[in-house]
Amino acid sequence: MQAWIGQANQAAVHYGMDKPEFWQWVADSAGALCKKYNEHRLAIKQMIMMTEWLEEVYESRRSA
Repeated sequence: MQAWIGQANQAAVHYGMDKPEFWQWVADSAGALCKKYNEHRLAIKQMIMMTEWLEEVYESRRSA
């Protein structure tokens, strides 16, 4: 998870959080991690939580 967070930060810098390419990266990478762990319920829940966290970060920056 720690590595994914680092990659998400890099993707945010590369694409910008306001770009569809960033959110596509989030969806694709989250899906890949879930597949890596055989769609284990915990992996899915973690990726949902991380995506929601990124959405909150994005919304807080937009409203600032």
